[in-house]
Amino acid sequence: MALVGAFVGIAILLGISVQILGNSVTDCTGLPGYDASGSSGWALQCEDNNTQTQNAFALLVIVLIVVAAVVILTVVKML
Repeated sequence: MALVGAFVGIAILLGISVQILGNSVTDCTGLPGYDASGSSGWALQCEDNNTQTQNAFALLVIVLIVVAAVVILTVVKML
């Protein structure tokens, strides 16, 4: 049970850190083509990268939750 507790604790800490990293984005305001209503060129690519990064980190949190649930259910089944 201590191993399960440690795994859950690590999963929670990783989930929180992934949430923090997922909200960090690059500042695109200084790039050529930046416009608040609709960017183009390098600024548009920068904003697209920010969106993709946030989506990837959100998906990572979901995968982490699923893996943690599977491990917990497996350990409980073995008891």
